[in-house]
Amino acid sequence: MLVLGSFPSVKSRESQFFYGHPQNRFWKVLAEVFGEEVPKTIPKKREFLLRNHVAVWDVIHSCDIVGSSDASIRNVVPNDIGKILSQANIEAIYVNGKTAAGYYKKYLEKQVGREAILLPSTSPANAAWNLDRLVEAWSILHIH
Repeated sequence: MLVLGSFPSVKSRESQFFYGHPQNRFWKVLAEVFGEEVPKTIPKKREFLLRNHVAVWDVIHSCDIVGSSDASIRNVVPNDIGKILSQANIEAIYVNGKTAAGYYKKYLEKQVGREAILLPSTSPANAAWNLDRLVEAWSILHIH
């Protein structure tokens, strides 16, 4: 499966790996879904993703952005996810939150000819969803 975010946060760009902000619940949610410990280091996160057959990337390759504010995103250049789809057996594409979903629909859906499944954002900005609700929604990943 492929999970797409919109664009990396400042903390993720600093750490040079996906979902690097300590308040983002992505790694906690996936650990719960797959019944594993939360991976703490980049090598452990990589191993976790490979073991559970989860690919992660972002819809946006580059853009103008203020800090980590999705609302400030301008001048979007999308990633070419066709590379992943041609080389990996991706059975389902998921998007992490409405911003990623919107950009996927706008820039990538027609290009790749596949719809993405919207999952609630693991961002701390999505305060309406607590960890339990996120885990319940994201449990769909365990089915694939």
